[in-house]
Amino acid sequence: MYKFSYAEILEESGAINRERERLALDHAIELMQLADAAGPRSKEVFTAVDYVQKLWSFFIKDLADPHNELADNLRVNLVSIGLWVMSETDHIVHERSKNFSGLIDVTRTIRDGLR
Repeated sequence: MYKFSYAEILEESGAINRERERLALDHAIELMQLADAAGPRSKEVFTAVDYVQKLWSFFIKDLADPHNELADNLRVNLVSIGLWVMSETDHIVHERSKNFSGLIDVTRTIRDGLR
């Protein structure tokens, strides 16, 4: 019979969640690269923006949850980044920005921090 401590199960669960978050961010990067190459008003831009905004909406909601165990200062910083991402993607849709490269760089940094 296997014996696992509750802490081991929680640790494994956290690792699985971080891997899922990394995969979601990888997908966001891929979509933004395609959108950047396709240019303004393309289907790829709208697909990327929709995905990125939904992803960050999920992240922000999770970070705002009082049961989230991340340090408060990290949560605040990630929410701030998320709000910037949401604003920047809105600017891209309305053709006030073409800053996919900045979004991609920030997304890579966040993804790499999950390792």
